[in-house]
Amino acid sequence: MLKLSKLTDYGTLVMTVMAAQPEAMRTTTDLAARTHLGAATVAKLLKRLTQGGLIESVRGARGGYRLARAPEAITVADVVAVLEGGPIGITECAVQRGGCGIESSCSARANWRLINRAISHALEAVTLAQMAAPMRPHPSTEYPVTLSRLNAAPTSAAGKV
Repeated sequence: MLKLSKLTDYGTLVMTVMAAQPEAMRTTTDLAARTHLGAATVAKLLKRLTQGGLIESVRGARGGYRLARAPEAITVADVVAVLEGGPIGITECAVQRGGCGIESSCSARANWRLINRAISHALEAVTLAQMAAPMRPHPSTEYPVTLSRLNAAPTSAAGKV
């Protein structure tokens, strides 16, 4: 199964809550209550997101946290990169050269890179502003992959239906 870490999932949720009212200053306690996450988890996320430049902290009695940029200028890919630690890659060879003993003879590498680019582009195409907005009735029309293609039966011999 290909999935993001729970911390990245939670971080995206925190950022989405912040994007809903980007001008509002948020505290750890407030964000924990709004997201139904533990305060320690939210504090850890806020520290990492601040270090990654996606949010900024303001000290003082009226301090807290706010987005460092407009929600339209922060993508899900930005959040994933900060919380997962580096460029988005579903395999090592999709983002790096070298370090693999079979790299020169691997026939799958080019396809993994193609798949990685598609995933990266999808995450780059969605902003926090979109995440914070109510879901549109027909989101499938906004993406190049059609529903009929997603629902197609597997074509490999092992995946015959």
